[in-house]
Amino acid sequence: MTDETVTKSTTSSGPKGSESRSPGRLAWKRFKRDKTGVVSAYIVIFFFVIAIAAPLIAKLYGKNPYTTYASQDPGLLDMFSYPAGPNGGMSSQFWFGIEPQLGRDVFTFLLYGIRTSLGIAVAATILTVVVGVIVGITAGYLGGKTDYIVSRVIDILLSFPSTLFFIAFMPVVYGIFVAPDDNIPTWLRATALIVVLTTFGWATIARLLRGQVLALREREFVEAAKVTGASPMRIVFKELLPNLWTPIIIQGTLLLPALVTTEAGLSFLGVGIIDPTPDWGVMIARGAMFYSQDITFMLFPGISMVIFVVAFNLLGDSVRDALDPKSKR
Repeated sequence: MTDETVTKSTTSSGPKGSESRSPGRLAWKRFKRDKTGVVSAYIVIFFFVIAIAAPLIAKLYGKNPYTTYASQDPGLLDMFSYPAGPNGGMSSQFWFGIEPQLGRDVFTFLLYGIRTSLGIAVAATILTVVVGVIVGITAGYLGGKTDYIVSRVIDILLSFPSTLFFIAFMPVVYGIFVAPDDNIPTWLRATALIVVLTTFGWATIARLLRGQVLALREREFVEAAKVTGASPMRIVFKELLPNLWTPIIIQGTLLLPALVTTEAGLSFLGVGIIDPTPDWGVMIARGAMFYSQDITFMLFPGISMVIFVVAFNLLGDSVRDALDPKSKR
């Protein structure tokens, strides 16, 4: 082989070799080889598409989640206010049946319930990650008294029994903005849920990132940036943050399904979203009232939430394994 041939071979293979060695491409290749992760990603995407397109799907379907169809057609319910048809009233007209007592359409109620629950959980996840990243990086980089104060605040927040505190604290939040005798608007309930979930959720991410930054700030590349006169903001965004994307993404993917179940649990207990606003927790709470006679209304929201949470948890595990192969089980 001549020198020219060797040179061409090296030149042609060089960019591909360096490209294939990039962390992003390696992580993507590892993720694509994980069939469980790929299937989970498709399921998660399907749920988000359903949530976004809920109004369009309901329009094409010809029904909405608020109309009590039994009042328009009393024959839909029997004398005990249960669906007159088999399997919860499932038919070509009502794909998932109708709700006992009120006769609302279960299919559209579920569509909008997924939309509500995922909307709240996604907003809370984004805010939680943003606050956790800001506080964690600030505490780890500045150190000293700032780190001590932030660490004590984190310890206090993590010591709270969150579920019990949510139940006790939510009425207090509502009472600040609405008189006791007034109805609480849905937007306020959703906003309060997002704020409370964020307030008690950022501490775990902040503690993790604080430890990462404490280790990174002593590394040579950070010291070199300080010597060259780089500002703290430049060091954070150019030197520290690029090395923190992996734990941030992993924590985000594991946090969202936890917030979905928390939001549904609060709605089930009556301190989150309440009827008649569609929500996963609302549907399960209503279904629990009738499951001994008709399990259909509880079946669809329960199964769909389990599928979503399991799929997202598996997706989170796959993302973690792809980004950090050393953590692979």
